[in-house]
Amino acid sequence: MIRDIPILVVRTVTKLDQTSEGTIVIGGSHAAPFTTFLTLKARAHAAILHDAGIGLEEAGVGGLRWAEQFGFAMAAVDGRTARIGDGDDMLQRGRISRVNRFAKQCGVEIGMSCEKAAKLLRDARAATSWPEQMQETRHVVSVEGLDVVTVDSVALARESDRGKIIATGSHGGQPSAGYAGRISPKMVLFNDASFGVDHAGIACFPILDELGIAAASVSSFTARIGDGRSTLMDGVVSALNRNAARMGACEGSRALQLVTFLTTKGSNLCL
Repeated sequence: MIRDIPILVVRTVTKLDQTSEGTIVIGGSHAAPFTTFLTLKARAHAAILHDAGIGLEEAGVGGLRWAEQFGFAMAAVDGRTARIGDGDDMLQRGRISRVNRFAKQCGVEIGMSCEKAAKLLRDARAATSWPEQMQETRHVVSVEGLDVVTVDSVALARESDRGKIIATGSHGGQPSAGYAGRISPKMVLFNDASFGVDHAGIACFPILDELGIAAASVSSFTARIGDGRSTLMDGVVSALNRNAARMGACEGSRALQLVTFLTTKGSNLCL
């Protein structure tokens, strides 16, 4: 019999706290391992996150299999059906694209509505264990003698990163604007989460334009979402906001090439 477990809808799992314990979390975050870790850390009963277009090495749903070692039931919503960074939209019109084996045991299926899947996940068994702290989520990489910060989530950016170039593993959806705006980097690079419905994967770009912050995204098919180092070292630029374009950034360049251009103050990268 399905139990009366509350459903908690959030824009991002980076702000989950003790009130999330024992809930079914519908989170607008991608479903890579780091965001899955944050969901487990909050001791959710089960979760539905966003598939971020799945992307390179299926990183957008990499957390589903990772969660199985903890006995945690989890599914992902198809980025073509609901906006990333918008849990309410996921609940209202999202369709399931991937399930792990514990969610499948509850009857959750690909193509099912997010709302129906969330109700079925009430019958999931509680996780059998909880993860330790994840390591290596932040690095500093030297590019032409200048430090570039890489973080697996923009939520890990610090006040000391102000004015620097930050390469994040985060999507560029609306919730990312708040984190980047608080730090005011010189430029921030995101994963485009395959853009998705309503181009939600880069929805923070106009917001950052208004804040005077340059932003670029890399294609989710060239870099692993949830992995800041992959954004910098593997990514190919897929979109820019106006501030980034004025700096001479160019779509189609490699992210590392873009960062090198910015640190050396070369001529227009597009030429």
